[in-house]
Amino acid sequence: MDRLKPSLVRQLFLLMLILFLLVLIVGELLPYLTGILGAVTFYVILSRWMKDLLAKGWSAVMAGSFLIGLSFIGILVPTFLIVLLLSSKLGQFISNIDRLIAVIKSEITQAEVYIGYNLSASIDSSRITNWLTSNLQSLGQGTFNALIAIGIMYFMLYYMLVYQQQMKRLLISYIPLTRQNLHRIAKEGRESVRSNALGIPLVAFFQGLVALIGYLIAGVNDPLFWFALTAIGAMVPFIGTALAIVPLTILLYSQDMIWQAIFLLIYGVTVVGVTDNILRIYILNRLAQVHPLITLFGVVVGVPLFGFIGLIFGPLLISLFLLILKIYRQEYGKNAEKI
Repeated sequence: MDRLKPSLVRQLFLLMLILFLLVLIVGELLPYLTGILGAVTFYVILSRWMKDLLAKGWSAVMAGSFLIGLSFIGILVPTFLIVLLLSSKLGQFISNIDRLIAVIKSEITQAEVYIGYNLSASIDSSRITNWLTSNLQSLGQGTFNALIAIGIMYFMLYYMLVYQQQMKRLLISYIPLTRQNLHRIAKEGRESVRSNALGIPLVAFFQGLVALIGYLIAGVNDPLFWFALTAIGAMVPFIGTALAIVPLTILLYSQDMIWQAIFLLIYGVTVVGVTDNILRIYILNRLAQVHPLITLFGVVVGVPLFGFIGLIFGPLLISLFLLILKIYRQEYGKNAEKI
């Protein structure tokens, strides 16, 4: 009977111990994962500016502090304002959903005469409202829970900017990958972060602005709320700006604002739709392209984990996971095929 070599036993024991400690550490850090991912994201965005400031003679501490303050004012503050706007209008949106469902049921009732089938009885408006309420509340709650991780994010970001060379050497010394694959992870990870954290939100923001013009022309109540909802919907593939435009069109129609509803529907399909294609050509094509399925599954994974911020960090996690799979195949795939 063959016995395991003592060196193999020691290796397996160390691997099990590493895995056990890793599970403990990740389990405790999971509530603050938003802060860790945020620090990495901001570092990728600000690292080039950091190099430029250092080249101009700025000290590392001064340049890092300036960029951190700039990121807080230019990115976090607008994000928090959008979240507060959505949270303050949540109750009104739910009441509008009730009215929207009632309008849809009344229209279906009229169509049942021609179809000959009772469709409206199968629509449970209370269940739909409860589902929307619970999901929207969890979206906002996850966002405010992420505020706890802000301190960790900026603490990490400060050291990543000011002591970036030391941290790079530290990571290289601990990560068990070849230097070539480490550079590949850094390059593709940087492109993925820029696309998910810059490209997609920028496209969504400008789409929301274009839709806001249509809302103002149509005289929509709370146009800023619908602007925020449109921008959020634009970040979700296969749903897009229809998340706001379709319900709003039905609401306008139910309020006998016929020409406004028709105008908004045509405006959303043509102007907002064409704007989406143009923006993706000029913005996303300059960055790394992210497959719509990656974005979709990223949103599904990210929103329950991180709340509102999961719209950005979810696709980033999926992209990094697929990148690690590529690295694993490159490291061990050839050897596995020989066995």
